[in-house]
Amino acid sequence: MFNPTKDQVREFFCLAWKKQQDSGVLTPLESIAARWMVEHPEYHALLNDTEGAKAQDFTVENGQTNPFLHLSMHMSLSEQTQIDQPLGIRKISQVLMMRHDEHQAHHQMMECLGKVLWESSRAGTEPDMNRYIEELNQLI
Repeated sequence: MFNPTKDQVREFFCLAWKKQQDSGVLTPLESIAARWMVEHPEYHALLNDTEGAKAQDFTVENGQTNPFLHLSMHMSLSEQTQIDQPLGIRKISQVLMMRHDEHQAHHQMMECLGKVLWESSRAGTEPDMNRYIEELNQLI
């Protein structure tokens, strides 16, 4: 499994953003990332500064959202929905998108993903996909 470092993740997003801005050729993964970066103009200045992005710390204690985690979660949800893994997520996403646009639906779903990831991190275990689907089902 690919396990990039913090700096590699930030470089990936900044490079994809630069390619997007320069109308360059994006890989399929970069295209997904660029789509979500466009949706978040509040991150554009940071994405234009690779070294600054790598140097900055984002802490919950300071009330900060980590833009790279946020964008990564958008990408994860896009892939999960596309391949319907965990099973049932595509239907949940479709129901949510009947009420909201895809971006808002993703933000609702992120709460569930974040909760399950946080719980698994605290317990030192793999994320519980059954719990994840249970949490998502509570949204619909």
